[in-house]
Amino acid sequence: MVRIHLAIDLQYAINPPSADFIFNVQAAHSPQQKVVWEELQVSQPVPLVMHTDPATRSRTLRLSAGPGPLQLRYRATLDITHHVAQPDSVFETPVAQLPPEALIYLYPSRYCQSDCVTAMANNLFGQMPQGYRRVEAIKQWVQSQVRFESNTSNSMTSALDTLNDHKGVCRDFAHLMITMCRALNIPARFTTAIDFGADPALGPTDFHAYVEVYLGHRWYLFDPSGTAIPMGFIRIGTGRDAADASFATIFGGVVAQAPRIDISAQVNPQNGWQMPVHRAEALSTDSAFTWNMVDVAG
Repeated sequence: MVRIHLAIDLQYAINPPSADFIFNVQAAHSPQQKVVWEELQVSQPVPLVMHTDPATRSRTLRLSAGPGPLQLRYRATLDITHHVAQPDSVFETPVAQLPPEALIYLYPSRYCQSDCVTAMANNLFGQMPQGYRRVEAIKQWVQSQVRFESNTSNSMTSALDTLNDHKGVCRDFAHLMITMCRALNIPARFTTAIDFGADPALGPTDFHAYVEVYLGHRWYLFDPSGTAIPMGFIRIGTGRDAADASFATIFGGVVAQAPRIDISAQVNPQNGWQMPVHRAEALSTDSAFTWNMVDVAG
């Protein structure tokens, strides 16, 4: 088990008359990610509307703020229990056996134009044995093709742009890996966390994008940028691509400061809390799907 302490501070200056916000910064609740304690503070006395997506467990917070400063502070302590499997034992799930919740992650999306790289994906990976190792090869290929470089992409950058430019940040690595997986009929989704264990030379602690791939009836973690430690990831937002999982979507005139984030792991062998490390095994923080097909034809 991993115990994580998290602190997020977001600050904005709002121009008259007002601005609307949709935040996705709270840790998701799931059987394998238990929120032990959390606290949310908003500096303006405004109504807060919260919603939890039943499929992804992503938690959104909506509010309308008046002119002037706005600060959001989120603190949490989480216990994460990982499902651990040997990579060679994790298989790909045939499309006919996928649960309905996974089907949306087969399709092309705004930043992941998988229908444009089908031939390339099949040429590169089509002859490989299906399973975790093939997905791992896709991750390694993305790392070989793309150089991590800050401030080299923007909100318009897609997987095809990254494929051409050969540089980007974590969300660009994630989009390209998702695109190649979907081109091979492997469900893959975009997930946000905090970049636990990232090299301080890359900059201050920040939000992080990684990939979850549906294999063997579970969503398994992959970090195509290779900049952080997946065992230390907390699940925040989940979607088809970055358009579905932004930590803040803003409507109105707003000046934003850079997020201030702190994340740490608490180690206590007596309680079973261990330091997150890089592991060769397949890791998942999502419960296994159980789904029975029903013949409705007659």
